[in-house]
Amino acid sequence: MKIAVAGTGYVGLSLATLLAQNNEVMALDVIPEKVEMINNRISPIKDEYIEKYFKEKDLNLKATLDFKEAFEDAELVIISTPTNYDEEHGFFDTSSVEDIIEKVLSIGNKSTMVVKSTIPVGFIESMKDKYNIDNIMFSPEFLREGRALYDNLYPSRIIVGDRGDKAHEFADLLLEAALKEDVPTLFMGATEAEAVKLFANTYLALRVAYFNELDTYAEMKDLDTGDIIDGVCLDPRIGDHYNNPSFGYGGYCLPKDTKQLLANYESVPQNLIEAIVKSNDTRKDHIADMIIKRNPKCVGVYRLTMKSGSDNFRASAIQGVIDRLKSNDIKVVIYEPTLKDKEFNGCEVIEHFAEFETKVDLVLVNRMDENVELIKERVYTRDLFARD
Repeated sequence: MKIAVAGTGYVGLSLATLLAQNNEVMALDVIPEKVEMINNRISPIKDEYIEKYFKEKDLNLKATLDFKEAFEDAELVIISTPTNYDEEHGFFDTSSVEDIIEKVLSIGNKSTMVVKSTIPVGFIESMKDKYNIDNIMFSPEFLREGRALYDNLYPSRIIVGDRGDKAHEFADLLLEAALKEDVPTLFMGATEAEAVKLFANTYLALRVAYFNELDTYAEMKDLDTGDIIDGVCLDPRIGDHYNNPSFGYGGYCLPKDTKQLLANYESVPQNLIEAIVKSNDTRKDHIADMIIKRNPKCVGVYRLTMKSGSDNFRASAIQGVIDRLKSNDIKVVIYEPTLKDKEFNGCEVIEHFAEFETKVDLVLVNRMDENVELIKERVYTRDLFARD
């Protein structure tokens, strides 16, 4: 089958790599450097399994800047372009998804379109009405940054927002390429599938917020957070996972998906969803307050990234903390080896760790590693378990 994948972020590139094992895949992007890297089998994102498959597998994969080349004769078009939350309008900006839909329709292609981008509840039905089409469906993804291809090879579940033959064909493509056997597969309405995505991510944000608020309480009351978490999580209904305190939730999905779900509620009664959104700001306020109380002369931020093994720091919680510190006239410098610029958000970026540690009297660390263990006496972190 010829398959087109529009967008080569974590979702698009992992799917393109997965499906290129057994199909002809054309990956479309708007950034020439990314297209060149993919065609030279260099991953433009940090992902262990994508890098491994690029080196070791004979993938039938080509990247292009030309949408006509990508979509011509494609039987399946996967749409995985970014949908950022528009704070001004209070909704996802789905213009990139609609742009791809219009491009597919402009060349008269009747291929099945599968939206993998995160979208508002009700989006697919609105597209069917707007463009008078029925060859479009939604399939939520459940991927981790830096582990996207792994999570496609060993999926927790496959969900397709359609019950027709094309939906089953798409699910079969994913199952054929996966290494995990007996993957739970669900077929449902498009709107229900859209809701699954937003509710799943909002639950994850809730769990992050819950353990962060537990940690805030313990810190303010001078209690041992680890002991409390251990005692709470031995309850099998709660479980000892996804419970490591942090500076807040961030990244591609959780901040925008929680806000979108709240927007989707509109006139529907709720208290919890709004609290999850607000809790993240409260946590960053608390972290900043704890730093300010120490009266540091210069605060060093060790990595903007949120997770170990990741090069992504989009919407990372530490950036909110930086803003709060700067508004209190506290000098902040940043050590982030993935950044080539000398400045980020008005803060000096220091390339070498040795220079960084000599300039700062307090170091903010979201996730500990061996570098900062040597200066532990100057570190402020809420990381208890040395894992994400």
